[in-house]
Amino acid sequence: ELGKRAPRWIRDNEVTMCMKCKEPFNALTRRRHHCRACGHVVCWKCSDYKAHLEYDGNKLNKVCKDCYHVIIGCTDSEEKKKKGILEIESAEVSGNSVICSFLQYMEKSKPWQKAWCVIPKQEALVLYMYGAPQDVRALATIPLLGYTVDDTPRSADLPHSFKLTQSKSVHSFAADNEELKQKWLRVIHLAVKGETPESQNELQVN
Repeated sequence: ELGKRAPRWIRDNEVTMCMKCKEPFNALTRRRHHCRACGHVVCWKCSDYKAHLEYDGNKLNKVCKDCYHVIIGCTDSEEKKKKGILEIESAEVSGNSVICSFLQYMEKSKPWQKAWCVIPKQEALVLYMYGAPQDVRALATIPLLGYTVDDTPRSADLPHSFKLTQSKSVHSFAADNEELKQKWLRVIHLAVKGETPESQNELQVN
């Protein structure tokens, strides 16, 4: 269907980095562009291709490198490198997750920042953090096994917050409301013990 019908455009505020080369966007050097074939948000370097698109009367349109190769029928000789642990796309894991939502995140004495947090079904013991729901690369991952959970906020913390600690490593999170916080805690309490929601259900059935 590529080029035959108009794509769904990913909104600018759904990404913090180019969806092709993964370079972060910033106000000065990284203007956002949309590929007219797939609708992904890309930087100027990755949108520097043009192809005739059927849905637009076969006019020349700006497209990303990947769509350009597909539309003109040329295969990219570069073998796709094996994805590193952070290279997993957010949409890929969010669509098949145990839980995912925005949480506020704080590490050490840095200020709170908003992060799209996901615990994938395939890796139910790992928490992935993205800048936005459509980002193609995680900012960080936390293997939850062995962490201690502290769900009592201090006075300086946000109201619906909880902490994960392991030796000198401390990660603070805060949900928008108590209900969301409890949903996360149910999953995390299992993960730190090496259990998943499925294995817990099996135990209850047995």
